[in-house]
Amino acid sequence: MIARLPNFLQHVRNVERYIFHQLFGQPPKELALAYVQQKQAAPVNKFSLKDLIGDGFLLAVPKFRRTIEKRWKRRFGSPQYVWKMLVPKTTINVCHECGHHYERGRLCGNCYKRVKEETEAIQAKIQEKLGGGKPIEQDVIVLYEGENVTEKPKEFWKGKRIIEMKKERPQFFSKNLLQKSTQQPSNATDVKPTDLA
Repeated sequence: MIARLPNFLQHVRNVERYIFHQLFGQPPKELALAYVQQKQAAPVNKFSLKDLIGDGFLLAVPKFRRTIEKRWKRRFGSPQYVWKMLVPKTTINVCHECGHHYERGRLCGNCYKRVKEETEAIQAKIQEKLGGGKPIEQDVIVLYEGENVTEKPKEFWKGKRIIEMKKERPQFFSKNLLQKSTQQPSNATDVKPTDLA
């Protein structure tokens, strides 16, 4: 009887496996260790931009914006610590032409505005008479009211285009502004530029 006992236990185990396989579709889970040895592939080093750069670009970047109070403290100081007083400018001059104030080392804003408006008027007249888009290969002479062509010899006017402005020449816009500064050397004794205002 004892010799048949292992056969009986084996038969019970087979029936148990069959029943579990029919109910769950798989053999019953038993307490066992399973180990499968796989060949490990060599690690692939992927190139990353973060590895190349790191934190190098973030070192000198501020993380937070300075508040207006801190900006004013840096600019004007603080009465409790260091007070940076507002110093009046001593580099202000008065223009001799128009009487407006301007900073030393700069152009007078009012005079520059008048010259700019006159220059734009001349450019508009040139575009109107000579046409836009075409290259102007000849010299252009601007004549205001009261200026005659006969003041200069005929050789002077040869190959030049004349633009007539229908107003008087402004006092600040002298004739020598339109005279070339680079000319052929000559033996003349008169002082250049000529025809000052």
